[in-house]
Amino acid sequence: MEWINEDSVLTVVPAPATACGKSCACGPKRPAAAPVPVGVLTQEARDRHPCFSNNAHHIYGRVHLPVAPACNVQCNYCNRKYDCVEESRPGVTSSVLSPRQAVAYLANVLQRRPEIVVVGIAGPADPFARPELTLETLDLVRREFPDMLLCLATNGLGLPPHLDEIARIGVSHVTVTVNAVDPVIGARIYGWVRDGIRVRRGVDAAQALLEKQLESISGLKARGVTVKINSIVLPGINDEHIPQVAERVAELGADILNCVPLYPVEDTPFATLESPSGSLMARVRKQAGTWLPLMIHCKRCRADAVGLLGEGLGSIDAEMLQAYSRMPLAPEENRPYVAVASHEGCFVNQHLGEAEAFWVFEKTDDGIRFVESRTAPERGGGDVRWVRLAEVLRDCRALLALRAGGSPRSVLEGAGVKVIETEGVLQDAVYSVFDGRKIPSPVRRGGCADGGCKGGGGGC
Repeated sequence: MEWINEDSVLTVVPAPATACGKSCACGPKRPAAAPVPVGVLTQEARDRHPCFSNNAHHIYGRVHLPVAPACNVQCNYCNRKYDCVEESRPGVTSSVLSPRQAVAYLANVLQRRPEIVVVGIAGPADPFARPELTLETLDLVRREFPDMLLCLATNGLGLPPHLDEIARIGVSHVTVTVNAVDPVIGARIYGWVRDGIRVRRGVDAAQALLEKQLESISGLKARGVTVKINSIVLPGINDEHIPQVAERVAELGADILNCVPLYPVEDTPFATLESPSGSLMARVRKQAGTWLPLMIHCKRCRADAVGLLGEGLGSIDAEMLQAYSRMPLAPEENRPYVAVASHEGCFVNQHLGEAEAFWVFEKTDDGIRFVESRTAPERGGGDVRWVRLAEVLRDCRALLALRAGGSPRSVLEGAGVKVIETEGVLQDAVYSVFDGRKIPSPVRRGGCADGGCKGGGGGC
């Protein structure tokens, strides 16, 4: 699949069919085995995963699809940061994709990168804070690219209800981050844990998280999934405790342990905590290694990493990722319009739930043109109202509003209408959607902070 960007319009062109199965001018051949259900996946196939096999990471590559925008745990070492191409660490991505955008992007990546055999979801936040996005993406990838190994990286809190679905889709490798098996220690590591609609803190939060993590590991192993444990080594907090983590997860059948040295990140509670020394890491690994095999080649990958381990996001991949993120949520659909919630048609200045009508615009050779005003469904009726609105805006690629609640956003984006919170001059905002420029978020007047997500856990 090729991509052409003319006048800021992305055109996706299907690549010609490969005439043979060899690495020749007909097209690259990926080093892949025939797809088989995860429960009977051969050891040879499992050993192709570069993060789980020390022998594979020089040969086989991975691509991370950044489709997980929300998190249900606030770790004191984590700052989820977007639009940073230079920084290479977990939680960082240049753009966030919808499931269908992700699969269209993946098709392009696989045409250009024949070494890739693994498709993973590792952020920028947790895959099971919004499980519907994760599961839809995995389902689409499995159908479109059945020879790919599928993997996930999660804190484990939201995983247990989806264990059967993970097995059905054929996810073969899952990484669960477990930093403590003592809730007292865990309470020092986590700011809050959002379990369903309840926000927990302190020892209660750490205990709730631990229970779900242990349930996740047991459930994954019962379904034949290979499990890697990531433990962030935090000097003076859990470095003496990591061997106990290793012992506990080994009892549950975990396959491999990755002791990850803390990467201090600004604007986090652990920003001033020093990264562990080489001697400390050697000691921790030696002690933990008596319980489990160790991964020692981890590169702390970005949530949008592409290629061999150690490769982050190259300039071509970054441009491609951003281009696909600017497409309609369902790229195969023709959605020529953008809708706006506005009081007077000059500014984006109205809350989605308050709008009685929406201004609809299109892009022409002469600029942005007003098409019509469309009446909003009557208030009330719960999600039925947003289902009706999705039908009203079925030919719109995006809806701009000053604010939008989680429920309408979920319904509308599930129907292919991207919801964007912004404010300011209407024409400038609409131009930005059509031209793929970043739209500034509205100024927050309370609640969660922008950027690093330092809110109280109630959700943005």
